[in-house]
Amino acid sequence: MIAMQFRTRAFKGVAYLLVLGAAVSASGYAASLPQQKYATVMKSPRDVARGQQLFQACAVCHGPSGAGSGDGLVPAIAAQHFQVLVRQLIDYRYSKRWDPRMESVARGHMLPDAAAIAAVASYVSQLPRQPVIGVGDGEFTAHGHRVYERMCASCHGVDGQGNASTTVPRIAGQHYAYLLRQLHDAVDNRRPNFSPEHVRLLKGFQYAEFTGVADYVARLGAQ
Repeated sequence: MIAMQFRTRAFKGVAYLLVLGAAVSASGYAASLPQQKYATVMKSPRDVARGQQLFQACAVCHGPSGAGSGDGLVPAIAAQHFQVLVRQLIDYRYSKRWDPRMESVARGHMLPDAAAIAAVASYVSQLPRQPVIGVGDGEFTAHGHRVYERMCASCHGVDGQGNASTTVPRIAGQHYAYLLRQLHDAVDNRRPNFSPEHVRLLKGFQYAEFTGVADYVARLGAQ
C-alpha cells in the first residue's frame, strides 16, 4: 500500500512537471514570436511605393501628412524611426500594446505580412516632420525640462530624437495630450510593452512631473 501511494504521488509529480514544462515551453515560444516577426520585417524589402498605397488607410486617422491629432487621440508618426514603427506594429499584432483600432490594422488584411509592415513603416519614416500642434499650458514646463534632463535624456536623447538602433522612439514634438496619456497608461499597466524599469521610473512622478515632462517634450519639436 505504501509503495502504491508513493508511485501514485511520483506519477502525479512527473505529470505536473510535464504539464508545467509544456506551459513554459509554450510561453517561451509565444514570447519569441514578436521578436521573430520583427527580425523578418527588418529583412524585408522597404517598398516605399507600396507603403504609400498602404498608408492611405492609415491616413484616415493619422492624417495624410502623418501629423495625428492635437487632442491626443492619434499620435504624430511622420519621420518616426523605421525600427520604432515596425516594433510598435509588431507589438499591436501580438497584444504587447493595446488599442482596438491599431490591433485591427496590425492583425488584419491591411498589413497581412512582413513585407507590408516594412513597406508602410518605410514610407511613414520618410514623411517630413510636422509642426507642433498640441502643447500644454506651460505651468510646469521648466520643471519638466529639469526632470527630463535628469531622468529621460540618457535614453530618449537631449533633443528627444530617440535612437533607431535601440528602438527608442523620437518623442520631440509629439502631442502633449498623447504623451501625457502614454505616461499614465504605463504607470497603470495599460502599456505591456513598457519595460519594468521604465514603469518603476514613472511611478515616482506626481502631477507636476507628468504634465511638465509631457509639455516640455511636446515643445522640443518646435526647436
